[in-house]
Amino acid sequence: MTLSTHDTAGHIYANGLRNQWHPVVPSRFVHPGGLRKVTALGEDWLLMRKADGTLSMLADRCPHRGAPLSLGKHLGDRVACWYHGVEVDGSGTVTSVPGLPGCNLEGKTLVRSLPVREVGGAILAYFGDEEHPEPVELTLPEPLTDPGVSSFLCYAEWNVPWRYAMENLLDPMHGAFLHHESHTMFDGDTTAKFRIRETARGYFFEKTDQRGVNFDWVELCRTGVDWVDLSIPYPPSAGPGGVFGIVGMVCPVDAGRTGVFFWRYREVAGWQRDTWRFLYKTLIEERHWQVLEQDRVILEAMPADADQRENLYQHDLGVVRLRRLYQAEAARQSTAAAPDPAA
Repeated sequence: MTLSTHDTAGHIYANGLRNQWHPVVPSRFVHPGGLRKVTALGEDWLLMRKADGTLSMLADRCPHRGAPLSLGKHLGDRVACWYHGVEVDGSGTVTSVPGLPGCNLEGKTLVRSLPVREVGGAILAYFGDEEHPEPVELTLPEPLTDPGVSSFLCYAEWNVPWRYAMENLLDPMHGAFLHHESHTMFDGDTTAKFRIRETARGYFFEKTDQRGVNFDWVELCRTGVDWVDLSIPYPPSAGPGGVFGIVGMVCPVDAGRTGVFFWRYREVAGWQRDTWRFLYKTLIEERHWQVLEQDRVILEAMPADADQRENLYQHDLGVVRLRRLYQAEAARQSTAAAPDPAA
């Protein structure tokens, strides 16, 4: 199995862009000595963790007869297919065919293995197509690598196309309406003007007439993995610390499902760090899940063709820019001929 350039641009746009890194699942989903089946970019994969914590990600398909390796047995540094016992290691190489020792399958790399990284409690994988198997350079979000920043990862799976989840993040104005009853986005004007401001790694979409009051800006960052950075004002009751920020990523599970990753972070140290983390787990986290639930409900209620029957206005410039970027990238990644309209 491989992600192919022969897939149409429409298929790629629906199921997720290739030749970049994507988050897959939280690290806690795969315990040492464990196997876990996951779906990403419309394909089935197997995550396998050795006892020492080393992680591998393989196509979930035995090279013998195609049975799911995720139903097999973990043998420490390899997995044995349940169907006929064929053993495959973390690099995708067949190490043993118990039914026929010395079989010519042994020693061959017949299962696709993806490069993986772990950061901030999440597993990231590089999904290259057949022409780009080597991973692109990955620059991780600064809030997830800065030792002076404390963060919590929130993960959920929504029954929405991945692009709807990304577009929601590039739409700051919904905060003043959908989240008006929340503990942080109740304030500010419900009218605004926006601008796009280019950066070396993406672009800002921001209000020109309000800052630090509501969900007033967001930055799209393309650094080998696509992520957004934004900040939300925090009331004094949230305890000590710097600005409250959110790093967001999405995993295109398939054309209709998305894994959403939100790291809530603050730059905070010492006793203030302990206080912030205590308050978050005992009080604030529940409120944040309520906000995410509002996003889930509205997005899952939208029809599948919602983006085909719209009447957009100035507040939607960030969404329009995102769509054009992703549609162009999907077209570049596909060598499939466009259908002949006369056919």
